[in-house]
Amino acid sequence: MSKRLVIVESPAKARTIKGFLGPDFDVESSIGHIRDLPERAADVPAKYKKEPWARLGVNVENDFEPLYVIDSEKKQRVADLKKRLSQADELLLATDEDREGEAIAWHLSEVLKPKVPARRMVFHEITRDAIQHALEETREIDSRLVDAQETRRILDRLYGYEVSPVLWKKIMPRLSAGRVQSVATRLVVERERARRAFVAAEYWDIEGTFVPGPFTARLVALDGKRVAQGRDFDSLGTLAEGTIRLEEARARALADALQASEFAVRTVDEKPYTRRPAPPFMTSTLQQEASRKLRFTSQTTMRVAQRLYENGYITYMRTDSTTLAESALTAARDQARELYGADYVPEKPRHYDRKVKNAQEAHEAIRPAGDRFRTPQEVKGELTRDEYGLYDLIWKRTIASQMKDASGSTVSVRLGARASTGEDAEFGASGTTITFRGFLAAYEEGRDEEPEGADDKLLPPLSEGDRLDAQELEPQGHTTTPPARYTEATLVRALEERGIGRPSTYASIMGTILDRGYVFKRGTALVPSFLAFSVVALLEQHFEKLVDYDFTARMEDDLDLIAEGKEHRVEWLRRFYFGSNGDEGLHDLVTHRLGEIDAREINSIPIGNGITLRIGRYGPYLEREDKRVSVPDNMPPDELTVKAAEELLAKPTGDREVGVNPETGRPVVAREGRYGPYVAELPPDGVEEKPRTASLFKTMSLETVTLEEALRLLSLPRNLGEVDGEEVTAQNGRYGPYVQKGKESRSLEHEEQLFTITLDEARELLSKPKERRGRGQKAAGPLREVGPDPLSGKTIVVRNGRFGPYVTDGETNASLRRGDEPETVTLERATELLAERRAKGPVERRKRS
Repeated sequence: MSKRLVIVESPAKARTIKGFLGPDFDVESSIGHIRDLPERAADVPAKYKKEPWARLGVNVENDFEPLYVIDSEKKQRVADLKKRLSQADELLLATDEDREGEAIAWHLSEVLKPKVPARRMVFHEITRDAIQHALEETREIDSRLVDAQETRRILDRLYGYEVSPVLWKKIMPRLSAGRVQSVATRLVVERERARRAFVAAEYWDIEGTFVPGPFTARLVALDGKRVAQGRDFDSLGTLAEGTIRLEEARARALADALQASEFAVRTVDEKPYTRRPAPPFMTSTLQQEASRKLRFTSQTTMRVAQRLYENGYITYMRTDSTTLAESALTAARDQARELYGADYVPEKPRHYDRKVKNAQEAHEAIRPAGDRFRTPQEVKGELTRDEYGLYDLIWKRTIASQMKDASGSTVSVRLGARASTGEDAEFGASGTTITFRGFLAAYEEGRDEEPEGADDKLLPPLSEGDRLDAQELEPQGHTTTPPARYTEATLVRALEERGIGRPSTYASIMGTILDRGYVFKRGTALVPSFLAFSVVALLEQHFEKLVDYDFTARMEDDLDLIAEGKEHRVEWLRRFYFGSNGDEGLHDLVTHRLGEIDAREINSIPIGNGITLRIGRYGPYLEREDKRVSVPDNMPPDELTVKAAEELLAKPTGDREVGVNPETGRPVVAREGRYGPYVAELPPDGVEEKPRTASLFKTMSLETVTLEEALRLLSLPRNLGEVDGEEVTAQNGRYGPYVQKGKESRSLEHEEQLFTITLDEARELLSKPKERRGRGQKAAGPLREVGPDPLSGKTIVVRNGRFGPYVTDGETNASLRRGDEPETVTLERATELLAERRAKGPVERRKRS
């Protein structure tokens, strides 16, 4: 009996497909990529180690030939697949239908070297019909798609491996640069620069409450001149010409002068209102909307979507298409008609044009799988909370995209009166009345920010000349606000609008800039670190082209041309790396410019009053003359004003030199750290070595710790001797002092015991049964309640745990991160942390031996 081997990327996808195929099929998973460019020098085969290009993993002198190696963890998997293939009569490579999936299929073919017929099997949803259709419509591997993906991989390797060493030499070791990650970091830094340069302006107006109604209106004009609102000020606080800026005294005086005035409606402007539904989801819009409504990070959204796709609930989730297949259009229209009535469905299906620069993927939009969409209620019992939330979002968006416009009317009213001072004051109000909800009956797209003046209040019927009474006239002060920081959702949108990156890369970009320490989160906002300022400044000043938005987008265009067969891969890489027609290539750029870079200048930011912020190997610090003080690593750059810098310099809690270790000649300092005060013995300048550190005892302080005490602390852990052939030590840990023998440990009562406990006392302590933490103790209450989880409705609270503060909904716990404070963490951020934790799946418990 013939056997057909089907290979996909993931075990979950393999299980689902196996359920649709009969016993003649063997469905296996490659568990992602089976080979890639070498990540470490140890991965390079011995015969290539001495080659000048070995560190790159790309032979730049021989048509940019990549050196691919099989991951050590995948060698057994490859052997298993080869064994399965030896028993098969046909090989079907069923990896995802995008460029990366095409490349995985090619790598499998290159490594497995099938002697039986091998074909490509592609589908965009995992349903019985789609799998059967894919079996009937197999094709060859698309070499142009593989070329485009491999060029992208080689390009990213050359960029990262050539530019990153410059950062190591001029800023600090172990930093990374990347074609898209560096541009994304630049966007975040530029926004923070704008916030630092922003000058707030104060302005006043008057809000009136009028009857009949009641309804509110705001002062918009005075003696025919427009009263300034926030949009009338630029970033330096300068007011646009032709507007009046009210100060508090004048606003209060005017409100008093209008108290006895007669108000009348001057104009009523009514216009028809129409709102169209949003198109079906593509990857970027799914990430943005899941961020707004479910508080998911980009990575969480993609993890959850991957599970939904692999288990047959939605179509492929990496796409920049808003197109729906005819069967999907019919399914969406039928379901909308069934749920909301025929009046809610237009005569003809709606089709959406993609507005994404460089859109290239040939898939459908993201939608529920199948020719009949299962409602969220039908699948609720089969899905986790987060899977259900995302499926519900995708289902609603798809149905709404095939429904009629919402319609109604928008009314703008101007009313006014003459004050007792003779001034003519005019107030304005607007409201929208929806007479037909249309698609809004199913779904409404979220917004990142409400536009200034947005107001959907319902106004009473009004006509010109109608008399009105002012119930209240309240002067209100306002302050202009700096441009909002990016969130993951708005940063994805900014990259997408510039044509930078691809659907499959956005989540990894967000993860990379967070993991590298270039960005941290304050709530859901992305805040750049001072380190990011140095990295971006270096790239902008010396490698401007590499972080230029248009240049980066043009590279995406070129990769598309390679995929279309209109550009040759090797020639393009040669121009990029070696240059052409007088333009420097990447290699010459990083080689020739290295000497121009002044490391001290790059790592310095003037603050004012003679204060400079510098980025050092151990973090940012302030410097003025001979005084230095560390800057908290979770301080947003826009908060480091001259005043804040002066306050930090005035504090006695910065780095304090305690003395010099007489045995090593190295300086010992006391400093404040993220987990409390500690002492550190610093290595000599130019030596890349982590300093020895030790936490201060609870009885010590940064201001008074002596060199003798510091050296005593740095002597820990203390070796007490051996018991049963194993070393026994006394150590100070994050959760207090303890003794340890092998894997066994016991807590000490107080820190001084670390220096007084004997081997016999430690042996006796270790012989006693270990007391479980918290046994017999009442659990500590929550530090504070944050609010209800938007999906489950359960109350989220902040607690203090063994590993620090965390948020919990009673089922899932998620630790707070850098930038998160227990006292101020928001519901949005708490929900995001919990969703991210759930998306990672359950924690694997260690098995007891």
